[in-house]
This record gives sequence, structure tokens and C-alpha cells, in this order.
Amino acid sequence: MSELKLNDALPHKPLFNPEGDTDVRLRRMIGGNTTNLNDFNNMKYPWVSDWYRQAMNNFWIPEEINLNQDVKDYPKLDKHERTAYDKILSFLVFLDSIQTANLPCVGEYITANEVNLCLNIQTFQECVHSQSYSYMLDTICSPDERNDILYQWKTDEHLLRRNEFIGNIYNEFQTKKDAGTLLKVMMGNYILEGIYFYSGFMFFYNLARNGKMPGSAQEIRYINRDENTHLWLFRNIIRELQKEEPELFTEEKTEELREMIKEGVRQEIEWGHYVIGDNISGLTKQMVTDYIEYLGNLRWTSLGYDVIYEGKEKEPEDMKWVSNYSNANMVKTDFFEAKSTAYAKSTALVDDL
Repeated sequence: MSELKLNDALPHKPLFNPEGDTDVRLRRMIGGNTTNLNDFNNMKYPWVSDWYRQAMNNFWIPEEINLNQDVKDYPKLDKHERTAYDKILSFLVFLDSIQTANLPCVGEYITANEVNLCLNIQTFQECVHSQSYSYMLDTICSPDERNDILYQWKTDEHLLRRNEFIGNIYNEFQTKKDAGTLLKVMMGNYILEGIYFYSGFMFFYNLARNGKMPGSAQEIRYINRDENTHLWLFRNIIRELQKEEPELFTEEKTEELREMIKEGVRQEIEWGHYVIGDNISGLTKQMVTDYIEYLGNLRWTSLGYDVIYEGKEKEPEDMKWVSNYSNANMVKTDFFEAKSTAYAKSTALVDDL
């Protein structure tokens, strides 16, 4: 099979392909000759089996979570907490919505059928996340407030600008179906899942540790657990491409991907300063900055590269409480007792990405 080049147009995989390769050794992440047969006993990528079972065991229903206390707490939030809650929720609604729309576009060019199984599960989970945000808003807000929050990403210029970063990358692939653009889409996904969500998550966890909006925080914990698997998925896809298509990772392209990480970090810090700032009890601009730069290092080094932000290699001591809230092994809740219990369906992955 000829080597793919960055500007090479990617062949759109056929749905029905009797001439596809049946030898698993010939299977490729992109540019392969797939049969599209879902064979759970013959997989090229051994990590897919664990990912698939973990993702399937993560199934949950948003309405199972009790939001009665949130209904009482929401009107009592101070001005800064209420503004941050609304804007961050609007941002999260947009992110999961665009993910739902984009993932099938990526799947049309992934020729490893077992990886497409994972992408389809991720797409379903993004739908559940959108349902979760709607449930939160429908429960705590009036219909007019709900609609205002849902579409703040269109009316808040700051929010619109940061949505454009990922949105424009995804849109580019709609018209430019080459290997280099697909790499950018995958990195955009990796940034969205691994950096963009996190200042939002930390805000909800911070509310909960201040004794406010516990139901919202629990919804976010379930979403966070799913996003960990999504992050794991795209990290592995990129790493497999590094092995299979090393010619795509030129010095220039690698630097472009590195700059994307830096831009994602810059925007997340700027956003955190805008919506959280020094106005929320328990959080400061410096805490946001340190944590997001740490995450930027974690994401980039997980792909096999050197640190970007010197001195930010370890999780900040004053942010370790975030990991306690997002711990995948403690997400399952007894909804009648409202106590966290170990999630026993499967061994949950550790967010060491």
C-alpha cells in the first residue's frame, strides 16, 4: 500500500465492499480496504476491546439524578456564580452538540471497523450529554431562561470566538478531505475533550464542594467519566497513526498540532478568567491558569512529545480536589441515599491522559 501524504485526498470508504481485506494484519486506521464487518474476535488494535467494554458499562440516564436541591440552590446563587453557571452550561451544550454532528464525518474515513464501533458509541454518549444539559435547564429554569442560556454561544462574542476555533476546524474538513486536515480534526477533538471541558467541570465541582448545586455536579461527573474514555480513544487513534503513517507527522505538521494545543490552552485560560475570574469562592485566575497549563502538558506529552509549559508538569496542589470529584472509580451514586459508592460494573479507567 502506498504511503499517504498530507495533501492526499482520503478515499471515502464504501459501505459494501466484497473485495475488502479480511486479513487483520492489513487493516489500517485510514486509507485501508475495509469490509466494514464488525468482528469482535479479530481486532488489530488490542486496546479497542477494553475501551468498548468500558464505554458500554458507562451507560447512564440523566433523569436518574435528583436535582431537587439544585432547584432550591439556583435562585440563591450569587450574581457571579449564576452568570458562570449559565455561560459554562451554554458552552458545554455547544461542544457536545458539535461533537455529535462531527464524529460521523470522521468515521466515514476511518477504515478500522473496530475503531468505528468506538466512534459510534462516543456519538451516542454525546447525545446523552446534550440530553443531560437539557434536563438540568428544564428542571431549574423557566422556558425563557432556558432558551437564553442555550443560545448564549451565539450572543456572547467571547463565547462565539472560542467556539469558532473548533467549529472552523471541523468545517474545514467538510470541504478539504485530505490526510492533513483529518489530523487537525483529530487534534481538535483531542483538545475539546482534554482541555476545553475542564474549566467548566472544575466550576461545577467547586460549587458542590461549597455545598451548592450537588445534582448538577453529579451530572457533570458522569459526563466527565465518558469524556475520559473519549480522550483515551482519540489519543490512541493519533498514536496509531504515528506508527502507521509516520510520514504525516512532519516537523512542520507536528509544530502545527503543538500550536493547536497551545491555542486551546490559551483560550481555555482566557475563558476561565472571563467566566470565573477571582469572583468565585474557592477559585482564582491563577488556579485556573496553572491547572489548564498542566492539562496542556499532560495532553501533549501523552502523545510522546516534550512538555510545553515548564514547571507545570505536575497537578497543582491546590487543584487536587478536582481529581477527587472526577475520579471515575467513584462516580456511581445511590440516588436514594445521595452517597457516592464504588462503580462496580467494570474496572474504570484512570484519567492519566
